[in-house]
Amino acid sequence: MDEINEYQHYDYQLNPDLNGVDWQRVLELFQKVNWKHRVADEIHKAFSLSTVTLFVYHQGKIIAFGRVVGDGRYYAMLADIVVDPDFQGNGLGKYLVNTLNSQLHDYHFVNLTAAPGADRFYKSLGWKKQTTSFIWPQGPKQLRQHCEKEFAE
Repeated sequence: MDEINEYQHYDYQLNPDLNGVDWQRVLELFQKVNWKHRVADEIHKAFSLSTVTLFVYHQGKIIAFGRVVGDGRYYAMLADIVVDPDFQGNGLGKYLVNTLNSQLHDYHFVNLTAAPGADRFYKSLGWKKQTTSFIWPQGPKQLRQHCEKEFAE
């Protein structure tokens, strides 16, 4: 965290002790950004298995978070980049993405799956769309939101 925080009134915690995280609040933020179907205990387990975690607090309350899922050397994926809608537009998403990405020196592949409508945000940070990425859709919503439209021949 060498970067100087523009927002000194926020508390940034890289790789904190996850036992002290308010997982119910994390679940609330997932729901607040319409990422449903999550369970607090499962979120805790997922973050525990992550390579890097980052939380942002305001007055002791989590307002943003993100993590990296990876193998420690070759492949890494930024995941769960979430900023409380009440705090969006203040550079916190950019801070999360750049700080997490800065932890991934010399990896062969670093990628992410963007939420629908977030393309411009990630492109503005220098991310590029990958032409060789594939997904195994876990249902019709993922198929609709994350897959190319197939045209009848």
